[in-house]
Parts: sequence; C-alpha cells; structure tokens
Amino acid sequence: MRIVVDTNIAFSSILNTNSKIARIILQPRSRLNFYSTEQLKREIEEHRLKILALTNYSEPELDRVIELITRKIRFVNIELISKQSYMRAISLTQDIDVDDAEFIALTEHLRGWFWSGDKELRDGLLPKGWDRFISTSELFDKTKFNR
Repeated sequence: MRIVVDTNIAFSSILNTNSKIARIILQPRSRLNFYSTEQLKREIEEHRLKILALTNYSEPELDRVIELITRKIRFVNIELISKQSYMRAISLTQDIDVDDAEFIALTEHLRGWFWSGDKELRDGLLPKGWDRFISTSELFDKTKFNR
C-alpha cells in the first residue's frame, strides 16, 4: 500500500519515537510503502529549533531521529509527478493551504493514500470529493505488530 506522509506525521514521529505514528513508520515487517517530497525535509529543517525545544534532544540525537524516520520514506522528485496531478492538487488546495499541493499531487500520482493529521485540509478536501485520506488508526490496524 502506498502512503504519502504529510509533514505533521513526520513531526509527530520525531517528537515521540514511541508513539503509535512512529511505530507504524518504523515497523520493520510492514507492507506499507511510505512516500513524500523533499518539502517534508525542508519543513523539518525550518522547524528544527522548535523540535529541539520540544524534545530536549541534543543536535546529534535529533539528527539520528530524523535519519531514522526519513530513511523509511521514499522521497519523490516533484518533477516526476505528472503535470495533470500537480495542477489538480493546486486547484484542490488553493483555497485551503497550497503548501500541501505537493503531497496531494504525489498521492494522486501514486494512486496512494494520504496520511495527515491536518483536520482543516481534510475538512476542505472532502467536500470537493477528494477522499484519499487514511488515518493513523487505519494504518495501525494494517500493521503486523497489531495482530
């Protein structure tokens, strides 16, 4: 199953590596395939100081945790996403949060599922007929350690 990871999901797993979200990402025998764009890495770096303050990680510890989480995610160059998928994503997100367009475009392109905790985005996209969201609970139910 192809899962596009939103930045807020990666943040959550970095903030608490023992959380349900982190356990899903780090599960070694998972049949879930995680994807994102480089935007996720950029946003993590933009909020690095905030993450350090919230976690009390040292710089090297934070680097290790980020590496641990991001190595489980396949990063797709946005230039490989079809123009049709990207344009559709922009039209869907322009009145909600156009910063999420890359993630929506990648989800469309991969014909995958979008894993996000962004309620405002979800509430904005569902009435437009875009329902490719998957929840943490649904993913947790699909993982082997939950059996």
